[in-house]
Amino acid sequence: MNTIEELKQLIHDKFEIDVATLKADAPLADYGLDSLSLAELLFTVEDHFSIDFPDNRQDVNTLSGLAALVDELRVPSAA
Repeated sequence: MNTIEELKQLIHDKFEIDVATLKADAPLADYGLDSLSLAELLFTVEDHFSIDFPDNRQDVNTLSGLAALVDELRVPSAA
């Protein structure tokens, strides 16, 4: 399972949004996620992937952007 698919499943599990409706380049706000929901999602993603988002990188607005950041942060720990 790739990162985007894992993120889709996390969003589905946390917010009950149908995985089939989640598009990689659509703004997460399009799915009804407000700033509080996005913060909750980021905490969930950090826990799931065992990563920490830098304070200056918490402005990711799309699924593909979030996946790219997760992949970037996972690389150092995998080395």
